[in-house]
Amino acid sequence: IISSTLNPSEVLYLIVKKLSEMVNVPRCSIISIDPLSYNTATVISTSEDPMISKIKIDLRKYPEIKKAVDNKEVVIIKDAPNDPLMKDVIKHIKTLGIKSIIVIPIIFNDEVIGTLFLKTSKISRTFTKKEINLCIAFANASANIIYNAYIHEKVKKERDRLEKLAITDYLTGLYNVRYFYVRLKEEFSRTKRYNIPLCCIMIDVDHFKKINDSYGHRIGDIVLRELSQLIKRNIRKSDVLARYGGEEFILLLPNTSLDSAIVKAENIRKLIKEHSFKTLRKKELITVSAGIACSSNKKVKSEDDLITLSDTALFQAKNKGRDNVAIYS
Repeated sequence: IISSTLNPSEVLYLIVKKLSEMVNVPRCSIISIDPLSYNTATVISTSEDPMISKIKIDLRKYPEIKKAVDNKEVVIIKDAPNDPLMKDVIKHIKTLGIKSIIVIPIIFNDEVIGTLFLKTSKISRTFTKKEINLCIAFANASANIIYNAYIHEKVKKERDRLEKLAITDYLTGLYNVRYFYVRLKEEFSRTKRYNIPLCCIMIDVDHFKKINDSYGHRIGDIVLRELSQLIKRNIRKSDVLARYGGEEFILLLPNTSLDSAIVKAENIRKLIKEHSFKTLRKKELITVSAGIACSSNKKVKSEDDLITLSDTALFQAKNKGRDNVAIYS
């Protein structure tokens, strides 16, 4: 049943499907054991539905699985509601309607990496020696596939982690400026192709040097993190927010008119001004100035123009006394 052209999920489904038919049980599942988590496991394939995967289960409700894992042995339960092993989870057993169970540990390099789990729901039954040996053979066939899938998942997570690091600002967790320019190029190209507006808001924290001088750079960093997350929680998923440098942030608003961008900038300004920062004194206000530019402006010929004009507008906002929003027009 195993083909090199199938992916691990397809192979595992074929294994549980075929085994459930051969042993004549309504459900057969493969459960992956996480070596770092003592009480949780993951259903990665079940004969009932090929689409079911990665369902977390609490092993405290499955003493038969824990026993199979801890002792590296086959566990057979003929009458689950009346078996002493199941006495602490009897309510759970009755709710699920489980009658008979067989659990086969899946072992790779002398470590239990998963289990085969077979159950009956309506009647109690005895599993023959031939059926048990068949289950063990299928468990052995699953071991290499599960291990390879586990390694693949670890590699994928590490790759995703490194990719995220490459586009993330280390201090705030926002996008970094390098990734911002990648997205800016994409969004500006889309703007020109479909004739939709694109606005940019440059945001700068007013008198931030005073915060650093009064509280120290560590507190200043905490304030920047808190402020950045405050902005992030109040924008759309399609918006692109990045730390531009120091205490400066930049926000790209795809498919957004100038009027809507003004409303957004004002909302952000008020939100920050009214926010109580945890590490500052009660009456210590943080304010920001913001400059807005929009692709609808005739002076915007390129993505660089959008940045330059929003930066110019920010300079105007600063010159007007700070704590305000200026629009390049």
